[in-house]
Amino acid sequence: MSVTKNNKLKSKEVRQSFLNFFESKGHTIVPSSPVVPVNDPTLLFTNAGMNQFKDVFLGSGQRKYSRAADTQKCIRAGGKHNDLEEVGMDGYHHTFFEMLGNWSFGDYYKKEAVIWAWELLTEVWKLDKERLWVTVFETDDEAYDIWKNETDINETHILRFGEKDNFWEMGETGPCGPCSEIHYDNTENGCKAEDVNAGNEEVVEIWNLVFIQYNRKKDKELELLPMKHVDTGMGFERIVRVLQNKKSNYETDVFQPVINKICEISNKEYESENIPAMNVIADHIRTLTFAITDGAIPSNEGRGYVLRRVLRRAARYGRNLEMHRPFIYKLVDVLVETMGDVFPEIIEKKDFTKEVIKAEEESFNVTLDRGIKLFSEVAGSLNDTKIFPGNEAFKLYDTFGFPLDLTEMMARESGLKVDILKFEEEMEKQKERGKISRKQVSFEFESGPTDSSENTDVVYDPYTINSDEVITQMKIPDKEKNIIILKTNPFFAESGGQISDTGYIETETGEKINIIDSKKSFLITDKNFNNDINVSSVKAYVNKERRSSIERNHSATHLMHEALKRIFGDHIKQHGSLVSDEYLRFDFPHFHKVTDDQIKEIEDLVNFKIQERIQVNTEVDISIGEANKIPNVKKLFGEKYGDKVRVVFIDDKFSVEFCGGTHVKNTDEIGLFKITKEESIASGTRRIFARTGTGITHYLKDKISEIELITSELPDKYSGDFRKAIEKMNIEVLNTDFRNAALMKSLLNYQSESLSSLIDIKERLAEEKKIAEKELLKKNVQVLFQKIDDIIDNTKETDGFKLIAAVTDTNNTDEFKEIGDYLRKKVPNGIAVVASVIDNKINLVCSVSDNLIKEKGYNAGKIVSRIAKELDGGGGGKPHLATAGAKNVSKLKDVIANIRSYING
Repeated sequence: MSVTKNNKLKSKEVRQSFLNFFESKGHTIVPSSPVVPVNDPTLLFTNAGMNQFKDVFLGSGQRKYSRAADTQKCIRAGGKHNDLEEVGMDGYHHTFFEMLGNWSFGDYYKKEAVIWAWELLTEVWKLDKERLWVTVFETDDEAYDIWKNETDINETHILRFGEKDNFWEMGETGPCGPCSEIHYDNTENGCKAEDVNAGNEEVVEIWNLVFIQYNRKKDKELELLPMKHVDTGMGFERIVRVLQNKKSNYETDVFQPVINKICEISNKEYESENIPAMNVIADHIRTLTFAITDGAIPSNEGRGYVLRRVLRRAARYGRNLEMHRPFIYKLVDVLVETMGDVFPEIIEKKDFTKEVIKAEEESFNVTLDRGIKLFSEVAGSLNDTKIFPGNEAFKLYDTFGFPLDLTEMMARESGLKVDILKFEEEMEKQKERGKISRKQVSFEFESGPTDSSENTDVVYDPYTINSDEVITQMKIPDKEKNIIILKTNPFFAESGGQISDTGYIETETGEKINIIDSKKSFLITDKNFNNDINVSSVKAYVNKERRSSIERNHSATHLMHEALKRIFGDHIKQHGSLVSDEYLRFDFPHFHKVTDDQIKEIEDLVNFKIQERIQVNTEVDISIGEANKIPNVKKLFGEKYGDKVRVVFIDDKFSVEFCGGTHVKNTDEIGLFKITKEESIASGTRRIFARTGTGITHYLKDKISEIELITSELPDKYSGDFRKAIEKMNIEVLNTDFRNAALMKSLLNYQSESLSSLIDIKERLAEEKKIAEKELLKKNVQVLFQKIDDIIDNTKETDGFKLIAAVTDTNNTDEFKEIGDYLRKKVPNGIAVVASVIDNKINLVCSVSDNLIKEKGYNAGKIVSRIAKELDGGGGGKPHLATAGAKNVSKLKDVIANIRSYING
C-alpha cells in the first residue's frame, strides 16, 4: 500500500487546484463570507460553508448561479459546534479552519457529486485508492450504488452508518438529507472497517457530501423537497496533511510559518512537551485574527466572550513556553504574510487586530500569574481528593478572569476534575446579586396580574399618541396591589435601553393616579386601591415633555452609533445603552481612550446630521428576512427577534437600525448633541455619556453651580470677573431655546472656558500655597534644629557617651519628622530622645549611634517602646532609629527627667 505521491504540493496549490477543478465543472467561484455572520443572529460564528446559502436551502432566497464553489473561513469555538477543548489534544481539530466546498442548487445531484469527488482525489491529486474509505446512510442505496458502479473504489471500503454519522440536518425542522463521508487511511499497515468513524486520528474524515432531499416537519416526519441540493465540505487543513504526507495538520505549511515564529519568539524548539502549546497558539491566532478582522471584539458576552476565552487559553499555554509578556499579537504579521493573498481583508485590518490582541494580553497578564498561583495553591492542598472546588474555580473566573474551560484544562493537566455543580451554584448567586443591585425600585407586584387572562386583551401602543390624552378602560386586578391594567396602554415599557414612560391616569370622578413605571401589559402606580374608585373609563396622560426628551436622546444614540462606526471602524457594536430623559449612555468595543479630537469629530458629525433636518422614518411589521437584506442595517447579536420587526431610518444611507423605541420625527427636534464624558468600563470596552435638548440645559446649570462653588473659594481679587460671568450665563441659559444649537454651543464653550480658567487659577493658588508652606516648614525646621543644637552642645558625656532628652515645640508632624535623621547626624556618640506635643498627642523619636548599638547593645526600638508604654502609648522601630506615639501628656516631663531609667531597661 503506497502513500500519496503529491507530498510536494503546497497548501496554496491545493486550495487553488480545488477551485480550478470545480470551475472547470461549471461552478461559479464565490468569495468566503465573514466569520461573523452578517444576517444570521442565531449563529455565534460562521461554522460551515453552507451558512451563506442557508436562505437558498430554506427556499427564501436564490442566486444567479446554480453551481458554486469556494473556500470558507469557519470558526468552531462556541455554541453547538465547539472544537475548542480538542485543540492541542490531537493533530486535526481546530477552532479556525477553511472548508473547501461545492454546491448544487437544484442542479446536479448524487451521481455528479460522487464522481467528481473521486476524480479530484484520485486522478488530480493522485491519492492511493486503497487508502480511501466512504460511508453512506444506512438506507441510501442510491449513493451506495453510485460509489459501487460509477467509481473504481474497493467495494469493501463502502460502509453504511446510521443517523448519528451519516444524516445531516440544519435544525430541529427544515432541509436535511443523507450524507456520504470520505475518509483517508493514514495508518502504517492499512486500517480495517471498524477503524472508520471510530475516533482514530490516523483514519480521518476529509470530505462530506451532503444530499439535501428532505424537509423535516414539526411532527418529525420527512417529506421530499421539490428541489434537491448538494452541499459538500472538505477540511482544507486535513487534505493538505494527507497530500503532504504529515502525521499532524500542524506539521504542514499551513501552520509551520506561524509555529516557526513562536519558536523564534520563545527561543524554544518545536519538540516533545512544547508541541501542544505551540499547536494551540498557532491555531488560536488564526481564530483571533480572522474574527477581529470581520468585526468581533473580545468582551464578556456572546461571541466576544468566546474570543476572550480563546485568547486567554493561548496566553495560558504561552506560560508553558515561559512567555510572560504579551507575544500573541506578534504572530499576526506572519499569518498575514501567509494568508493575506487569499483573504486580503486581514491585510487591511492587520494593525487594528494587533492592537486589540495586545491590549487583551496586557489586561489578562495582570491577573494570569496570580490566578495560576492560586490554582497551584488550591490544587496542592487537596490531599487525596481529585475534585477541584467549584467555589475556587468561580473565584478564578470572577477575580482573575479565568474562563471555566481554562480552569478545567489546568485541572486535567493536574489529574483533577472541577466541581461544575458548585461553580454553577456560585454563578447563579452572582446573577441574583446582580439583579438586586440593578433594581432601582422594589415593588410587591412586579410580575403582573396573578390571573393572566385579565390582560390578554391589552393593546400596547406607545407609538401613535396623537393627542394629550388617551381615553380607555381601566381594570384593577387586585386592590391591594399598586398596579392597573388599561385596555389601551400608551405608556412605553422599558426595552432596548429606553426607559419607561411616566404620567398619570384621571378617572371619571377626577381622581388622579400617578404612573411611575410601565410594563407592556400593566402599569405601576404610587399607591394601592383600598378605596373604591370608578374604573369604567379613564383618561391616560403620558408625560409628553419627558417622552420628548427621551426621544431626542434615542435618535441621537442612533446617530452617534453610526458616527462611531464611520470614525473608528466596523468593529463598533452596541454593547449596552441607556436612553433616559436626562442623558444617553452608550457602551462599545474599543481599545483606546477616545481623544478630545475624536470626541469633537463625533460631535461634529452627529450635529451635522441633526442640522440636515432629516426626516426620521419608522417602518413596522417588516419581515425579518426582508429587514436583514437592508444595506448596513444594525441589530443586536443574540437578540431574539420575531417574524416581524420595526426598523428606524435616519437617512437610508446613514443610520438604519432594528429598534422598538420611540424617536423624534425630524433630527431638527434634537437640538444640540454634546458628549459630556468618556471612560473605560472594562478591558476593551468604552462608555460615552452625552446629552441633547433640555438635558444640555440642565448640564449647563450643573456646571454653572460648579463654577459658583469654586468661585466662592477664591480670594475676591480673582472672583469678581467670574461672578459677572455666572450672572451672564444664568440669564442666557434661562432665555435660550435648547433648539437654538448655535447659541447652546456658544454657551457650552463659554462655560467650558470659564471653568477651565477657574481650575487653572485654583490649581495655581494651591501650588503657590504649597510652595509657601514648604518654605515655612524649612524655616521652622531650621529654628527647631538650632534649639536641638543648643541642647546637644549643653549636654555632657556620661559613661562615655551623651544622653540627650528634651521636649521641643513643633507646629506639626511634618516638622517633627525631620528630627530623627538630624539627631543621627548630630549625635555620633550617644542616645537622643526628643518629644513634642501636637494636638494634645505625644510624638516620640529615639536615635542611637552605631557604636553604642555594636558595643553596648542599645536599641532605639526597645527604648522608645518602653517610654511610650509608660505614657500610655506604643511604638518601635529599628535599633538605630525609632518612633512612637502616646497620650499621657501629664507624665511627659517626669519621664524625660528620668530618661536614664528607660535607657537600660
